[in-house]
Amino acid sequence: MSVTRKALQKIILLAIIHFLMTPCVYGARIKDLADIKGVRQNQLVGYGLVVGLDGTGDGKGVKFTIQSMSSMLEKMGITLKPNDIAVKNVAAVMVSADLPPFSRAGNRIDVLVSSIGDCSSLQGGTLLLTPLRGVDGKVYAVAQGPVSIGGFSAGGAGGKVQKNFPTVGRVASGALVENEIMTDFNRKKTLSLCLHRPDFTTASRVAESINVALFDRAAETVDAGTIEVHVPDRHQGNLVELITLIENINIQPDMVSKVIINERTGTVVIGENVRISTIAISHGNLTIEIKEKPMVSQPLPFSEGETVVTPDTQAFAKEETRALYLMNRGVSIGEVVRGLNALGVSPRDLITIFQAIKAAGALHAKLEII
Repeated sequence: MSVTRKALQKIILLAIIHFLMTPCVYGARIKDLADIKGVRQNQLVGYGLVVGLDGTGDGKGVKFTIQSMSSMLEKMGITLKPNDIAVKNVAAVMVSADLPPFSRAGNRIDVLVSSIGDCSSLQGGTLLLTPLRGVDGKVYAVAQGPVSIGGFSAGGAGGKVQKNFPTVGRVASGALVENEIMTDFNRKKTLSLCLHRPDFTTASRVAESINVALFDRAAETVDAGTIEVHVPDRHQGNLVELITLIENINIQPDMVSKVIINERTGTVVIGENVRISTIAISHGNLTIEIKEKPMVSQPLPFSEGETVVTPDTQAFAKEETRALYLMNRGVSIGEVVRGLNALGVSPRDLITIFQAIKAAGALHAKLEII
């Protein structure tokens, strides 16, 4: 009997875990709602030279390019004065990259190359060996390779054609990671989840779902944007398994009721939880049309009279009549849309109507105009 009861308990536990891990139609994974504190990219930057340009490099007025070339050649055993250097196939650039979390020595990452002189195009150039440093001044990667600009620029004295920006390019897998950012992530006793959009209700739902999945009160909310998870004993030293379990839990995120309006494009986005009080809406348009036609009166032949031009002006005014439409208190967004469609309003009219509803104090949502 005890064996059967234990087997039944295991089946129930497996069913609950399967239910929690199954994607929910209206839910979202915690993986898509929050980040783990400390697991982030690190920005790198460096100064380098791009060579091999077809006369589109920096000119004589860019002193730091000439000084950089002189310094580079001197390290290679060639001594030249900066005044003796006059080439147009070299450009000074800033090289930037994002070092992914848990990168190891030997990994390759993409780099972005941007001209800082008067170079007109980086097409066909090659980036020379460039150290990439972090904010602490240490070199974490070195970049080198052919620059791809994804565009072109060509022209003459009378015209020019250009696609994209030829002074910015990318070196795919052009940086080699040399130093690792040391971390003792797997020895952590607690994990902090940071919500992308802080919300007290969403944070509470995340903590409760984690506790149900772990069968333990391991998660607690610190504030509206942070959930702290104490690593259970069975997951000590094996955080990958724990994070995999947490990331795939589905919850229903909560959100603030909003109506977003873009007056430039006429776009209106209405949130799901928007509600309005009982109001009556009537919206009509006034059209005024003015037509003016000149009436010309010609004098008789040999009468020595003058031609008289008399303007004939006709004005018409038409006001569109529409009935009042009653919206009951607390209606859903679907009913609001159906009601406004019954009035036959355009997106521009919808913007005016929502602003009027907000001014009347009947719109129970935040109105944002972007």
